[in-house]
Amino acid sequence: MLRLATALRCVSRTCAGYISPGPRLEKRPVFYELRQYRVLPGKMDAWLELMEGEFIPFAVSRGMNITAASRGEERGEEDETVYVWMRRFESEAERERVDAAVYGSDTMKNDIGPRVSDVLAPDGHVVTRIVPTPASLTR
Repeated sequence: MLRLATALRCVSRTCAGYISPGPRLEKRPVFYELRQYRVLPGKMDAWLELMEGEFIPFAVSRGMNITAASRGEERGEEDETVYVWMRRFESEAERERVDAAVYGSDTMKNDIGPRVSDVLAPDGHVVTRIVPTPASLTR
């Protein structure tokens, strides 16, 4: 029992650097958006071409920080109707600024945006805001 208590104290001290707030954590991201889209049947290739070939490079050039993008899976099997991507933001003000720069642009309004409805289900979007906990290494 004494060994377990000693080990736990050591782990607590080791983890304290990751859990404790400090200057190192101040510049880390404040929140993420996990975005899941339902792709129309048979349209995944067209969606990937639009999203990864056009939208992502354009959005990144406008300041969007896209941390992940992938097809979905269910029980280990690829799901051809699910696409998931994640964005990272330092603040709500940054999210608003980046969204205005991307979604308010002529390129998005006149070129990329109108083609989205050809490949995505209109009611198939789920957006989840993720706020890292103090112990999270993603802070």
